[in-house]
Amino acid sequence: MNSFEWTDATTVEQAAGLLAESTEQRPVVAKAGGIDLLDLMKEGILAPARLVNLKTIRGLDEIETENGLVLGALVTLDRIDKDPRIRSRYVALSDAAAHAATPQVRNAATIGGNLLQRPRCWYFRHDHFHGEGAGEMASDGVGENQYHAIFDNGGNAMVHASTPATALVAYDASVELAGGADGPRAVKLADFLLPPEMRRARDAGIEAGEVLTRVTIPPANAGAKAAYHKQTERDSYDWPICDVAVVLTMDGQMVQSASIVMGWVAPTPRRATESERLLVGKQVTNDLARQAARAAVADATPLSKNGYKVPVLETVVRRTILAAGAA
Repeated sequence: MNSFEWTDATTVEQAAGLLAESTEQRPVVAKAGGIDLLDLMKEGILAPARLVNLKTIRGLDEIETENGLVLGALVTLDRIDKDPRIRSRYVALSDAAAHAATPQVRNAATIGGNLLQRPRCWYFRHDHFHGEGAGEMASDGVGENQYHAIFDNGGNAMVHASTPATALVAYDASVELAGGADGPRAVKLADFLLPPEMRRARDAGIEAGEVLTRVTIPPANAGAKAAYHKQTERDSYDWPICDVAVVLTMDGQMVQSASIVMGWVAPTPRRATESERLLVGKQVTNDLARQAARAAVADATPLSKNGYKVPVLETVVRRTILAAGAA
């Protein structure tokens, strides 16, 4: 790794000002938990001239639950998992955080950094392909694409790497950004996350000089039920084959509204909109869940080596719908 300067920022404004000084010749990079940052530096993807430490900014690690849920960007995944207020109201998010990485990583990794991490595609991470089309390599007929996208993969088959993002999109979360030229702004997470791209500095709609400060979720609807499931090859720590979050608003036994989001199967978390439509106005049954799960994978375009993900995803969608309906 190259040598670099280190600055402990004490305010969001100071951090934003330092990040705004970043240039191609002299990159300035924010550091939160540092989990993915260290990997990117070791892999030669990032070579910062200065790191701006955000963990010294007071107030970015707070959790508020008075009006919905507000997570400071420095709240760790472990705290999201273990906070009883979050688990009682947003169980899919708690479960997503609980199943991310390992206990050691969850104790350090922050929700802001987790959302902004780069893809885990082995082409993206390998120095032989730096500057090349990592996603395109996996898309061709001979690429090693076992864990790549089965939707929206015509030109770029990399998948977004955040596990909590799947649940957060299902809960209609937004991110708050500070330090931009036009002042603070809020963006829906579904719009904020961008398809991974090797030639781009980040896979999110965050501008130079901006700092992600908070993640917000609207208040849970009365009668809300939710479930989350992550499917891996092994019971021990592993990257997902897919994960699914389902949030239902119930009116008695009937589904009033539904949000079904699938992760690790497309360049960004993908809404199963047709499956949602099938559930609304009906009672959750095995047959209905099976029909909705079949609709969720109807548009899949698997690559040469990841066709197995289609039936796996279908099963996980069905089981997660049933779990949410029974919650």
